[in-house]
Amino acid sequence: MIHFPIVADSETLKKMKDCNQCGKCCIKYGDGALSATADEIDLWKLFEPHIYQYVKDHEIWFCPETGVQLSRCPFLEIESSQGKEKYTCSIYLSRPEDCRHYPTNIAEMVRDECEMIDVKDLEDFKKAQSKLDDLMEGSRPRRQ
Repeated sequence: MIHFPIVADSETLKKMKDCNQCGKCCIKYGDGALSATADEIDLWKLFEPHIYQYVKDHEIWFCPETGVQLSRCPFLEIESSQGKEKYTCSIYLSRPEDCRHYPTNIAEMVRDECEMIDVKDLEDFKKAQSKLDDLMEGSRPRRQ
C-alpha cells in the first residue's frame, strides 16, 4: 500500500479538478516517451501531412529537416494568461492515443505531479480512480 502524507490545510482539500493546462504531462512525455498507433500514423500520412512530417520510422516527434528526436512535442503551444502559462495542443483532435488516454490512474498522476489531483483525493484511491474515469470518459475507456 502506498502512503502519502497529507500536507495541506482543510481549505486546500477539494475534489479532483478538470485539467488546468499546466503542461506537466506534455512536457514530461513529449520528448519521445509517447507513441502513436500505426492507424494514427497512416491517417496523418493521408490527411494531416503537417503532423506526419514529424514521424520517422513509425515513431513520433522527429525534426523534419534533421531527423533528430525532438526534446518536446512540436504541437505544444504556450499561452500567457494573467501572468500564468497555459499549455495547449495545436493538434488536440488528432493527438495520439497516448495523449488522449492520459492520465490513466491515480498513481501516475501522483508520480507526474498532476495538478488535477488534490491531497483529499489520495484518501480513497478507488473513489479517486472513479472520479478520474468520470473526468476522462470522453477521451478513453474506463479502467476495470
